[in-house]
Amino acid sequence: MILKLKIAVDDIEKARLFTGSKHTYLDATVLLKDEDDQYGNSGMIVQDVTKEEREAGVRGAILGNAKWMGTDRPGGAPAPVSNDPGAAYHAANAASNQGSEDIPF
Repeated sequence: MILKLKIAVDDIEKARLFTGSKHTYLDATVLLKDEDDQYGNSGMIVQDVTKEEREAGVRGAILGNAKWMGTDRPGGAPAPVSNDPGAAYHAANAASNQGSEDIPF
């Protein structure tokens, strides 16, 4: 399974970056949803905050989106096959017009 991430690096709060022994790091969390949104995104990426900030109601900045790639995803729910955001609309429209020879205008 592949979870593809798209991160807006300009939105990273630079003060939350920290240096390890070899690299600079950022703690972030992927929040997955039960169903994909209208663009096929499966969740969002948020910048982590401290425990004290979280308890005070502070939320981390939204940094981007996450999307399952391929045909399998956790829980057995199928991932979207098309990257076309209008695919679901066109499929539903085609199904509702089946058997109809009337011109819709």
